Amino acid sequence: MAERVLVIGSGGREHALAWKLAQSPHVKHVFVAPGNAGTADNGKISNSAVLVSNHTIVIQFCKDHNIGLVLVGPEALLAAGIVDELRAAGVRCLGPCAKAAQLASNSSSSKAFLERHGIPTARWRAFHEPQEACRFISSSDFPARVVRARGPAARKEVTIAASKEEACRAVQEIMQDRMFGEMVVIEELLQGEEFSCSCFTDGVTVASMPPAQPHKRLLEGDQGPPTAGMGAYCPVPQVPEAFLEQIRDAILRHIVDSLRQEGAAYAGVLQTGLMLTKEGVKVLNFKCQFGDPQCQVILPLLKNDFYEVIQAAIEGKLCSFMPAWSEDRTAVCVVMASPGYPGDSDKGMEVTGLLQAKELGLQVFHGGTALKDGRVVTNGGRVLSVTAVKQNLMEALGEANRGVATIHFQGATFRRDIGQQGLRLLQQPLYVSPAVTRDIWSLPQTSAVTGRSEGGGFAAFFDLKASGYDDPILVSQTKGLGPKVQVAQVCKRHDTIGQDLVALCINDLLAQGAEPLFFLSHLACGKLDAEVMETIREGIAEACRSAGCAFLGWEVTAVAAPCPAGHCDLAGFVVGAVERGQRLLGLQRAEEGDVLLGLGSPGIHGRGFGVVRNILLASSLRCSSPAPGSCGHSTLGDVLLTPGKMFSPALLPVLRSGHVKGFAPTAEGLLGGIARVLPEHVSAVLDALSWKIPEIFCWLYKEGNLSAEEMAQTFPCGIGAVLVVQKDLAQHVLQDIQRHQEAWLIGKVVAPSGSHIEVENLAEALQLSSPQQLLSNTTAQSQLQPRKRKVKVAVLVSGAGSTLSALIGSAREPGSCAQLVLVISNKSGVEELRNAARAGIPTRVIDHKLYGSRSEFDSTIDRVLEEFSVELICLSGFTRVLSSAFLRKWKGKILNASPSLSPLIKDGSTHQEPLEGGFKVTGCTVHFVLVSGLRAGMAEAALAERLQEAALSAFPRALQLVASGAAWLGAHGRTCWRRDSYRPSPQEQGHGAPSPPAAEPQEHDGLWAGP
Repeated sequence: MAERVLVIGSGGREHALAWKLAQSPHVKHVFVAPGNAGTADNGKISNSAVLVSNHTIVIQFCKDHNIGLVLVGPEALLAAGIVDELRAAGVRCLGPCAKAAQLASNSSSSKAFLERHGIPTARWRAFHEPQEACRFISSSDFPARVVRARGPAARKEVTIAASKEEACRAVQEIMQDRMFGEMVVIEELLQGEEFSCSCFTDGVTVASMPPAQPHKRLLEGDQGPPTAGMGAYCPVPQVPEAFLEQIRDAILRHIVDSLRQEGAAYAGVLQTGLMLTKEGVKVLNFKCQFGDPQCQVILPLLKNDFYEVIQAAIEGKLCSFMPAWSEDRTAVCVVMASPGYPGDSDKGMEVTGLLQAKELGLQVFHGGTALKDGRVVTNGGRVLSVTAVKQNLMEALGEANRGVATIHFQGATFRRDIGQQGLRLLQQPLYVSPAVTRDIWSLPQTSAVTGRSEGGGFAAFFDLKASGYDDPILVSQTKGLGPKVQVAQVCKRHDTIGQDLVALCINDLLAQGAEPLFFLSHLACGKLDAEVMETIREGIAEACRSAGCAFLGWEVTAVAAPCPAGHCDLAGFVVGAVERGQRLLGLQRAEEGDVLLGLGSPGIHGRGFGVVRNILLASSLRCSSPAPGSCGHSTLGDVLLTPGKMFSPALLPVLRSGHVKGFAPTAEGLLGGIARVLPEHVSAVLDALSWKIPEIFCWLYKEGNLSAEEMAQTFPCGIGAVLVVQKDLAQHVLQDIQRHQEAWLIGKVVAPSGSHIEVENLAEALQLSSPQQLLSNTTAQSQLQPRKRKVKVAVLVSGAGSTLSALIGSAREPGSCAQLVLVISNKSGVEELRNAARAGIPTRVIDHKLYGSRSEFDSTIDRVLEEFSVELICLSGFTRVLSSAFLRKWKGKILNASPSLSPLIKDGSTHQEPLEGGFKVTGCTVHFVLVSGLRAGMAEAALAERLQEAALSAFPRALQLVASGAAWLGAHGRTCWRRDSYRPSPQEQGHGAPSPPAAEPQEHDGLWAGP
């Protein structure tokens, strides 16, 4: 059933949101409140006069008009808690809670958050008195010339001063009558390349968007006063993909995880303004929604249904619905502003030429416009955002400027140089930076290649004519290994990851029909190990020799904060060439009746290793254990680190034969790979019994308790790449490929159906070590083992705990053995109840004050637990003492976290004694709750934060261990472990917890973790 949607706001951003939502078949109508001339009676879009500043009226409007989804644009409303109130009233809404929205609305709060979590930002100080602020500006050893303040009606005042004197004048003007608030923040003036990185998040998963570069100054050449934005372009060519992966992991994901740990789980869109300085990338600011004009260049590149992406973020299912972006398109937006902007601007001037701009194929998003007597007139500072989407930056910029030239209103102000910085960098020749150690957050400045560096660096020339090309097109690809490198560190095996990296890059190059020419790589690690570095380098060099491409060299850098200690990552960059007429077109050529060929590959890549790590936590196997089905000849770590198959050069003649319509690697998942070569107007059906699935995938499926759909989305399942060919040529092409490697006919292209890609018989195939045996076994179907049932878990809260969000996130991960079915609180109105409701978990309030005795109170809780068939209980800040009868009934089924390493401190105060005794480790013990006496102890303030971090990490892990059966409470009242059960090392946990000694017996007092 199609939904009605409400978008709150009146700018170009809100017009773009409504425009993208209206394209969804799931959306019946989009109301925009208050809207502008562009959103007034425009197809499925119309304006509403609802008073958005009154949350009660907005809620009533939503109920009266059956609104199924609300998107809030203005940050002032987010900070005022409109999302909290809408959700409390049962209205679905995308956006952060008021606490999380403080990132954007409160400068000092956001700066303190960044500082608290070790995320790089400009140096700063907050002041309540102008005299103190001016003394700081005059005496600081850095250019303290950015003055930020916040005032009534969420108005934000930012001054970027040219001198210390100007900065002091700005402070005096801002604070003299307190019109902009009681506090001013003074920041360091940073120099460098400014851009923004945004993401969708459901509070756990982070789905990054292409980077955008806004142009903040009013006039060309970055002159004039700062504005909210005079234009933008997306993506940003000077920010390579490998660098974006670092930003996603070390900044975006770090922010989302930190907010969740602080009890402010963030679900919505998060935008970070970043500055690439000489010292590295630093965070400038936040927006808790799309930025304006960044929104106008990002959304046109989104390939998915925007409504479906939003629903996935709200429902916590973003990990299974990652948005896809147009890779061969660039968007440019030029803002047209009224005279006087960014100050008071004129209104009521007629705007003409909008129809002509539309005829040019441009999208014009309205901001400060209104309708007057049927005419569009100006009604604010930034009037229009003229957006063009083309194949490259130069074409898009030209089209946007042509559109601006067709639109007229008196005194229109705009810039003609939007995107010129990106064009200048694109026109520079390739530069290979010197091979020196450097901070990972620094990027080399682009410049011309002049030959070999006398200082020991390297540079290279490549003669395309000598390579036999007549009219070549250069193709480049960048890839990173991500979590796979961390698993290699745990296994202490690095000889395959270099090969893996080269294979990833070159296979993606083949998707364009290109031949690899030369390869470079970049290793980032916290502690340099010469032997490990040499092993990785040799693997890369050997893989390049096999591929027939030159290995120019690599660069090794030291990792800086906010990357965690021990972090290591490896990225590669390859350049190839293809004759102009031989480039594969792929996506537009697959037709109904074509067949799909699958190329065998045993490797696991990308996000799949995040799931692998979670499976290992609860598994009975270690990385050093014999691999499943290997008869002891190889370890689990060896199999997990098996490199993916590199298909060049043997496959190149087949791709260039003209018989192949499309080719796509499947490193990021079987479904994602096939989607790259499958147009929207057709579907695909695969038969998992038609190819050989390596044993490791069968083990991951069973051990991880994954569904067949999760397997196909996360892992390649033994298929390294997919080819699309005509049916009558399929056998001919298949035979050519099979001369060099394993390949199968795995599926076909069919008419559109309910599912874009369907993999039949995958569950059956994964349940057998040799799936093809099923074809000759008529009784196999009855012998298949059902998927492991998830343990039903209830969480008891009192408003004093902070681990519920972490438990929710853990239960949602693929392969989780636990299902949160109920949250019970003995106090109403606590934040945990709202968190549970947002996650779709039933809640109950059982107020202990309403019961005459503890046993009566506990009996009520017990009845509710029975009603929901609960099997395991977690206590998250539950402050009531449970009765002995209750504890005896639920013996071995209640988990709690104590804020200290209880096994180390047997008697006395578990909080004071570690400090007095000189302990260097803090943490928590997750333990079973039994009938016992209470032990007094007072928590020390200095330990509170670190203990909370430990609980957030340990409690979800302990829940998975107990739910999976890896740990349980024995009859003797002690914790038992499954024989040879896997216990993560400190490196795998990501913190410095002490590991139990190898000779320790199979019984332990608790499940350990430290921060």
